[in-house]
Amino acid sequence: MTPASSILDPNSTPAAYVAAVLTLYVDLPDTPLRASVPDQRQARIWFDRGVSLEVVETALLLACLRRSVRPADVPPLPRIRSLAYFQPVIEELQEHPVAGGYLQYLRLKLRGIADNPGPAKVQKSTFSDDR
Repeated sequence: MTPASSILDPNSTPAAYVAAVLTLYVDLPDTPLRASVPDQRQARIWFDRGVSLEVVETALLLACLRRSVRPADVPPLPRIRSLAYFQPVIEELQEHPVAGGYLQYLRLKLRGIADNPGPAKVQKSTFSDDR
């Protein structure tokens, strides 16, 4: 019989891990509402390589925060279309692990940005008097 604790642990089975990764992914700003089949494959690759769910979540949050602190005068980045977008950040975190409380810090930081978005970036009308 499978212990209940292993069922609740997202790192215990590939299906639980993939579901946890995809849930984290689609809950982020600028990501699709639903994960694609290639996203599911990417999450499974990370499971097979032994990438912990904590590293994946840290990478997702870190990449989103990096995108959100861009200067206001630069063009906005396009939406994130694939979970593979986060692969370089996963590699970075595997090469240079972060301190224990860093994930909690990233969660709070992203929540603060989501709760207090800056002024909306409004494109000037083509009918503006500025011409």
